[in-house]
Amino acid sequence: MASLPLGSTAGVVCDQLLVEANGYARTLILNRPEQLNALSSAMIKALLRCFTTYEKDDGVKLLIMKGKGRAFCCGGDVTASIQSIHNEGWKWAADFFRNQYLLDYIIATYTKPQVSLLTGIVMGGGAGVSLHGRFRVATDKTVFAMPETALGHFPDVGATYFLSRLPGFYGEYVALVGARLDGAEMLKCGLATHFLRSNNLLLLEESLKKVDTSETLAVRRIIDQFAEQPSLKENSSLNRLEIINKCFSKRTVEEIISALEQRASNLADEWVAATIQSLKKASPTSLKIALRSIREGRTQTIGECLRREYRMACHVVRGDFSRDFFEGSRAILIDKDQKPMWMPPRLEQVHDEAVEQYFSRIDDPQWEDLNLPTRHSHGRNIESKL
Repeated sequence: MASLPLGSTAGVVCDQLLVEANGYARTLILNRPEQLNALSSAMIKALLRCFTTYEKDDGVKLLIMKGKGRAFCCGGDVTASIQSIHNEGWKWAADFFRNQYLLDYIIATYTKPQVSLLTGIVMGGGAGVSLHGRFRVATDKTVFAMPETALGHFPDVGATYFLSRLPGFYGEYVALVGARLDGAEMLKCGLATHFLRSNNLLLLEESLKKVDTSETLAVRRIIDQFAEQPSLKENSSLNRLEIINKCFSKRTVEEIISALEQRASNLADEWVAATIQSLKKASPTSLKIALRSIREGRTQTIGECLRREYRMACHVVRGDFSRDFFEGSRAILIDKDQKPMWMPPRLEQVHDEAVEQYFSRIDDPQWEDLNLPTRHSHGRNIESKL
């Protein structure tokens, strides 16, 4: 095994991303364990250079991605991003999102297999750099969520592509509530392609490092040797799909909450009560733009989803209609008082015209829509095991 300085493989030195070379395999290790491997701008640029370089390199057949420490990746480094926006303006964030979404797009359309080893936390941007890849290996220690609506943001990084393809209206539930899924749930709904016990991860990794082909079937056979079919826990939200489909298929967020409340009035149900509470704690603006975004994602390619999300993300950090992203980040991540003061504070105050703004071009002569290169794929298939 050779541990390579990133400069020798991708033209940039970044101690936040380690690269190991084993024959035809390259292992990319997210290396900010103290920050749960939160994605910085430097990490995203380093990953971009790696993926771009390795796709053209005949000496590389397979990419393995994992996180150092107890998390795969908790998402983008929101706290540092907020500070950079305050110091440098919203266009810093626009550049950050542009690079991040380009990376997600390249991963989603990559010609060589990527195996992501999803142990520990997989959230937000961490899902973007893994779930768009060919193979997503969840474990008994995996915790997945897209918690953005509680932060005044919305599920992005192409989440409107992969969540909108989950069974029924499960994607709307996961997106709006910020629901946490375990490894078994990820496998059953299709977010993961495989599940194995975390104590078998090293054995799998060693086997993958011996791969000398980019053939998907050959890589799949190796992972299949270690994979298991786990059972869902009794309290799994996937056992509530009937209720989820009935309530989260409604046209508006208000109607979704009303359907849940009607269910709660007829039957005492802790899961329904907790779901209502999560929705009522989230940013009203975030809930409304997230629902529309997921619905649009159902019929769009990964490129179309990322272009739309880029517009939305730029509007969020400009704060023209609502500054909920800054308030949510303050309350949840910075001051940690857990008491965000959303503005507007109620769903009925977030009018359709305001929601429409988030899907429009930015009114700035120096701003451009997300420009993605032409590639041969439109995104991965999400295959439910239910």
